[in-house]
Amino acid sequence: MGREDPTFFVVGQINKPHGTKGELFVWPLTDHPEGIYAPGVVFRSSGPSGNAPDPDLPPLRIETIRSFRAGFLVCFGGVDTRNEAESLRNRYLYVPADDIAPLAEGEVFYHQLLGMTVVTVDGRTLGPVSEVFELSPSDILEVHGGDKQYMIPFTKEIIVEVDIDGDRLVIDPPDGLLDL
Repeated sequence: MGREDPTFFVVGQINKPHGTKGELFVWPLTDHPEGIYAPGVVFRSSGPSGNAPDPDLPPLRIETIRSFRAGFLVCFGGVDTRNEAESLRNRYLYVPADDIAPLAEGEVFYHQLLGMTVVTVDGRTLGPVSEVFELSPSDILEVHGGDKQYMIPFTKEIIVEVDIDGDRLVIDPPDGLLDL
């Protein structure tokens, strides 16, 4: 409520050139890379600041792609040398939000959680979600309520309901979690 959905999503980061013919190592930043990393897919890239697609940079179209370690080795059309690849180092890759596959039942984009009010099953309001940390074994929600900060694991055992339309998360915290 009141928050605008983004027009672009970050789906990867170019790490570094690989070899001498313009190939780049890309870290995927998406839970569903199979639908995004394929020949013919077109990305927008960030400028040096990295916080949005740079409209002055040309689109990057995947020509070839192959899995490599925890990411992909990608050849983009028009990037044929190591020097051209080097100019893209550390840039983020964006796709239009309209190109992202719809979420499955029960899935949520993390940007939707930011600002949501967190309440307990017994009606206690903790405050809004201020940050989502992607950690292992579970992601963590940072919630600020007055002068207190809570770190809430984003697990099905604790998160009872995610109400996008109502702009709230209902949690059932185990004993002691809110005392930390």
